[in-house]
Amino acid sequence: MSVPKALVMHLVGLSFLLATAPAALAQPAAAPQPAPSKFTSPDDGWIDLSGFLASRYGFLPIASPITEPAVGLGVAAGLAFMSAPMASGRPNITGIGGLGTENGTKGAFAGDIRYWRDHRVQTIAKVVYASVSLDFYGIGHDSVLADNPLRYNLEPTGASFETKLRLGMSSVWVGASYAYAQTSVRFDAPEGTPGRPAITRESNVGGLTPSLTVDTRDNMFTPTRGTYVEGRADIFSANLGGDDDFQRLRAVGMQFVPLPRRVFLGIRGEAAATFGDAPFYLRPFIYQRGVPAMRYQGDHLVQIETEVRWQFWKRISAVVFAGGGKTWAGSDRDRSDQAAAGGLGFRYELARAYGIHVGADFAYGPAGHAFYIQVGSAWAKP
Repeated sequence: MSVPKALVMHLVGLSFLLATAPAALAQPAAAPQPAPSKFTSPDDGWIDLSGFLASRYGFLPIASPITEPAVGLGVAAGLAFMSAPMASGRPNITGIGGLGTENGTKGAFAGDIRYWRDHRVQTIAKVVYASVSLDFYGIGHDSVLADNPLRYNLEPTGASFETKLRLGMSSVWVGASYAYAQTSVRFDAPEGTPGRPAITRESNVGGLTPSLTVDTRDNMFTPTRGTYVEGRADIFSANLGGDDDFQRLRAVGMQFVPLPRRVFLGIRGEAAATFGDAPFYLRPFIYQRGVPAMRYQGDHLVQIETEVRWQFWKRISAVVFAGGGKTWAGSDRDRSDQAAAGGLGFRYELARAYGIHVGADFAYGPAGHAFYIQVGSAWAKP
């Protein structure tokens, strides 16, 4: 475990006093100086939570509206506790929270991201319960369901644990994770309804995921430079606690480039595919600002999104973004579906030492307007 930063600062201060004691005894006592604020920056006087987050009890309260078109209006709230190491821009984080929306969706979650052995080992633990009400539009373009989706409730209870090992002092990480979930699926429409998936009401999913990651980002919250590339292979099997055997492949790439005049460019691309008898709710889907989650699903997926952030005045940034994606069912390209969206946003640099910018995005896509509260990047990856 790393030494708390507050204790390190105390020891450094004590060493300084001992080293300068003779000189201090020869000088008149100086007037006591006020302790630095944990909520404002000594550099510019603006609100900054870096000092508070660096304390032993530092936490970031998160409370934001949910405006995801797929589930309607709601609210999410939680606490994220952060601690060292700070030098890499990737602190240890422990979080807990919950959410609820107007269509009956609710959930609770807890997670921990932690680094060990001088930042050479990373562990990620998650626990989640949710009851989500959604509309099913089919896998790929389905002419029957396109205008008449089927309402269903998805209720997973599960946990996952992942370990990543850093290869030497490089930016390459090799990882493996295990995930298990008990899932209940209930459709409003009876069995035999055209387009309704053939699925049992209760199912178990268990899988092992090897991964390979290259990460050179300057921080994990709001990167300004660097590359993130990750490849994952999900292997779900009855031998691992599930009911069915199927596989998923996924590759994600992000590039962040600083441009002149405090302009920062980001590009994110993703490709994914499923093989075997995968449940419909685990098929890939287009996930971007302005596109309803799980609206455009398929056996295969490609998508890309780009973002430009201009920090035009002190801690204030303007953001513009746009992207699109395509899904299709199996080898049937005629059943492909696609969506595009874009929008504008703003950010405030809330914790400079951590690289945390917060703000909001206003997007327009296939379902109309959408509004998102952002803490860090919209593409955040631990």
